[in-house]
Amino acid sequence: MMFELFFKYPVAVFSKGRFALLGGWPKWVLCVLVLAALAGLGWRTYSRLARNSGSLQVWQAVTIWLLESLTVSLLLFLLWRPAMVVAELKPQQNIVAILIDDSQSMGIRDAGSGTREQEAAAALQNGVLAELDRRFQTRLYRLDSHLTRISSLQDLAEPLAPATHIGDGLKQLVADTSDLPIGAIVLLSDGSDNSGGIDLEAVQALRNRHLPVHTVGIGAEVISPDVEISDAVLSPRALAESRVSATISFHQAGYAGQKGTLTAAEGSKILASHPITFAGEGKIQSEKLLFNAGVAGAKAIQFSIEPLPGEKNRLNNSVTRLLNVDSEKRRVLYVEGEPRWEYKFIRRAEDDDRLIQVVSMLRTTENKIYRQGISDPSELADGFPTRAEDLFRYQGIIIGSVEAGYFTPVQQDLLREFVDRRGGGLLWLGGHSSLADGIWGGSNVVDLLPVVLPNKKNTFHRAPATVELTPIGAESILCRLVDDPQANSERWKKLPYLMDYQEAGTPKPGAAVLAEMMGGGHRLPMLITENYGRGRTAVLATSGTWRWQMSQPLGDTTHHMFWQQLLRWLVWDTPGHVLASTSSQTLLDDGHIQLFADVRDENYNPAPAAQVQAHVIGPDGITAMVDMAPVPDRPGSFQADWNAEKPGSYVVEVRGTDQGKELGRDVLNFQRMDGVAENFRTEQDRDLLERLSAQTGGRYWRPQEISKLAREIPYSEAGITMSETKELWNLPVIFFVIVLLRSAEWLFRRRWGIV
Repeated sequence: MMFELFFKYPVAVFSKGRFALLGGWPKWVLCVLVLAALAGLGWRTYSRLARNSGSLQVWQAVTIWLLESLTVSLLLFLLWRPAMVVAELKPQQNIVAILIDDSQSMGIRDAGSGTREQEAAAALQNGVLAELDRRFQTRLYRLDSHLTRISSLQDLAEPLAPATHIGDGLKQLVADTSDLPIGAIVLLSDGSDNSGGIDLEAVQALRNRHLPVHTVGIGAEVISPDVEISDAVLSPRALAESRVSATISFHQAGYAGQKGTLTAAEGSKILASHPITFAGEGKIQSEKLLFNAGVAGAKAIQFSIEPLPGEKNRLNNSVTRLLNVDSEKRRVLYVEGEPRWEYKFIRRAEDDDRLIQVVSMLRTTENKIYRQGISDPSELADGFPTRAEDLFRYQGIIIGSVEAGYFTPVQQDLLREFVDRRGGGLLWLGGHSSLADGIWGGSNVVDLLPVVLPNKKNTFHRAPATVELTPIGAESILCRLVDDPQANSERWKKLPYLMDYQEAGTPKPGAAVLAEMMGGGHRLPMLITENYGRGRTAVLATSGTWRWQMSQPLGDTTHHMFWQQLLRWLVWDTPGHVLASTSSQTLLDDGHIQLFADVRDENYNPAPAAQVQAHVIGPDGITAMVDMAPVPDRPGSFQADWNAEKPGSYVVEVRGTDQGKELGRDVLNFQRMDGVAENFRTEQDRDLLERLSAQTGGRYWRPQEISKLAREIPYSEAGITMSETKELWNLPVIFFVIVLLRSAEWLFRRRWGIV
């Protein structure tokens, strides 16, 4: 209102209009006159300064000249009749579409006694809708997961719809009114869109028709007091009886400094709980929960924060994520160059792990190896494999104190392909024939190492070294001996010293140093990991962890736990010939899902000619066979779109074949949950609403401001328009500026005694 008091017209006239000078004289004449006036006033000021050099300062003369010049220039400018030319909707020939959010979140009662939907209706009934009706044709719509036209505000249903899809509703409106003169769109909503936001396609459809969206924000921008879980990040796969880490993000309002409890549960069984202290208002916090994956099978894990006293919305305190627990045995090939304690204790630790089978080949003499854990007499009978189909039978490889020259160039290339193409895990251990001392820096697999090896020999030292976790290692589940991060770090510091250590070199960019050791007065990296291609690599720069078993009390499981976690990390994510995934494991109110598959042949090369089919089993007997199509320019990649019509859990088995021969299969899970999304992010999403209006040429309004809506809507390029000219010479602000300039000049003259 204040803007129009000074500028006479709404903001839209100046933001959407085009400036013009309506005077009949050329613009260059205006420029000449202004320059002439400035020169004349300047000469007069200079003459006055020369006559009164003793009493008039230069800066005072310049100030008077500047005020006079601005006044004269403004008056000359007004003689050329400045104006704004703006497109304006023709009265009663255009339609204004009014969309009212009718989803479940609009049933929330904020500070007032009514619901948000009632607040939206009341804002329109307060003379706004009547004023729009006098100027335009109006159409009312109810918006939830789709758009429905209604005849009056009384037709609004109880806001129980489980989803809001603002972008889809706007696209539907554009399509349904393609032959109608829509002049503007008014959207009354809390902005709680649970379809992933408003995509560029929806915005572009509005821009193509120059349709401005005026958004009216309904609902409180902060819900207090309330606690809400924002997200829970959990790997979709795990090995049976493995420890699993989940990162839960949450925020709160009204409970800063108070304490709560974060839990993970499978049904009624509590898997883990952790006390938390809430940080500042609105600040996103993240906490890790560790729990045991348990036996094999598909599991729904619920992460929740216990409701606090006075909480306004308790339905946003928990989220559910799916976990597919696998019990298929993984095989690790351990190549050791000499008999040593580390070899014995690693094998002993894995004897207790029924999912990890360590197949070892120990070099006892120059041309003789001792095999353990083999499946049949022919396995490794000829030494380290020389063919991909033999090496790729394993999911992980450990290389002990073995020099690089022990492996032929072909075998070294196979090691590279094992990690990069097969997606396996490769671990180097310290030893007097390992790493730099084993000339691995000059091998064909130097790129696989997560470190740049030192350019020297004698890097292996038979001397004690103590171990500490880095901050990254303290958070890693690979190094968790106890659940509490602080206690875990202290536990590592108290471990018995290592019997030896090796200088591993400098970690590469992208590598993670999880543990360091103090040896020879230097701090050196001990455990370093890195992702490479489809797989992962690691260096453990010691062969002395066996002392953690020998020097600890009887029954202490530290050594066993560390090695079981390290080797499970090495192999848990090694893919098979078919690796399936989905666009999302949890579908909220919308059943559309994309299925993906990466299919490899027997040597793990991409299989672009494969036939891939997904068998979907869902609730209430739903079953479907879905053919998956190749993805262009991505050999071996396949995808398919499918729609889960009913809420519930779904199991998908993806199978790949080539000329009738099965390549492999994979199983995954997803679920559709309806009526859940509207319980989250219930505060008004003002940022989304402001962004939508700004991108389309509209404006964001608060409910108490929309009495001015009917005066601003006409300035639109959509629909049937006419060009309007708004002259600016008589704006109140111009009169105010002229008076201000003349008054300032008079005051300065009076103060300085200038006649």
